[in-house]
Amino acid sequence: MTMLIAFMLFGLSQAPTFFTSTLPPAELQNKQAVIETSYGTIVLDLLADAAPNHVAHFITRAREGAYDGTTFHRVIKMGIIQGGDPISRDPSQQARYGTGGLGVLRFEPNAETHTRGAVSAVLVPGGRDSAGSQFFICITDQPALDGQYTIFARVVDGIGVAQKISLVAADASNVPAERIEIRRVTIRERPAPEPEPFADAAIDQLVKTRAVIETSMGSMTVEFFPDRAPTHVRAFLRMAVGGVYDGTAIHRIAKGFVVQGGYLPLRREPLEPKQQAYVRPLPPEFSPTPHDRGILSMARGDDPGSATSSFFIVLARTPALDTQYTVFGRLVDGLDVLDRIEAAPVNGEMPVDRIEVIRVRVLP
Repeated sequence: MTMLIAFMLFGLSQAPTFFTSTLPPAELQNKQAVIETSYGTIVLDLLADAAPNHVAHFITRAREGAYDGTTFHRVIKMGIIQGGDPISRDPSQQARYGTGGLGVLRFEPNAETHTRGAVSAVLVPGGRDSAGSQFFICITDQPALDGQYTIFARVVDGIGVAQKISLVAADASNVPAERIEIRRVTIRERPAPEPEPFADAAIDQLVKTRAVIETSMGSMTVEFFPDRAPTHVRAFLRMAVGGVYDGTAIHRIAKGFVVQGGYLPLRREPLEPKQQAYVRPLPPEFSPTPHDRGILSMARGDDPGSATSSFFIVLARTPALDTQYTVFGRLVDGLDVLDRIEAAPVNGEMPVDRIEVIRVRVLP
């Protein structure tokens, strides 16, 4: 979805006094903002290299408590959410929401783009040097805004929270029907990267690991073949513990052949950036392991190295799949559930009723 965003007017009665940071440059580096809202928490990486003065202003105002008790006062469904106006602390001033806290920052051009999760400074229409406390978060890519607004942060956790805020009922002026409060904004050091799950797990540990695919038709337990496909096993387990498969669906039932799941466009909620980083192309790890009933194998496109997250479970011996797809596990429990899934009514190969993959749980 692409849209031009026309922000509310703000009258400047005198020449502005622009903010000048007193924070040393080192104080701006590796910082995150934690925005606690009535809908959940959103975490931002602050982009000091791209927009140092905007980041300094945001940090300064957050430490002063300027955002605490304000609201997201404007929402565009699956487009943007806008907040940070100090006037929005006062419910009796709702008619003026969107007019406060502007006119103190000069435009800072940078190479950042308005992709999903980008955080930009709000401007007075026609006023390139008119930013301030107000900001907006892109829920979907907004390329029409590139070069017009200063991007100073990116969502690294909580984009699903921001999306839910964008879906709140709103009037024709995009004013939400309920008060969506920013309860607190705190600044913290960016945490050190966490090691990826199972990256260093030994083969003998992975052999003993089991995962449960919990669906709306029952649960199936999987054992793994790390001696034959270690990269695929680690990837599947990494995505499982990261919640990548939660809220996906069994989207294909080819009776007598395979059932298929893990197709991310059918996930109920968008992936968080951390989850998205867990999904990447997998090199083929073909083996002579036959595609028998209950085998877990990874789906792919024409390119043998194009597998990512979509997997299939074999319904009957299918020699044509052997050495063409990466076998990385098999069901050790839940074949009766597999039978029920195969028996579900289909339209072509698509289930008539959604078969939810509630989660994939890795057993301790």
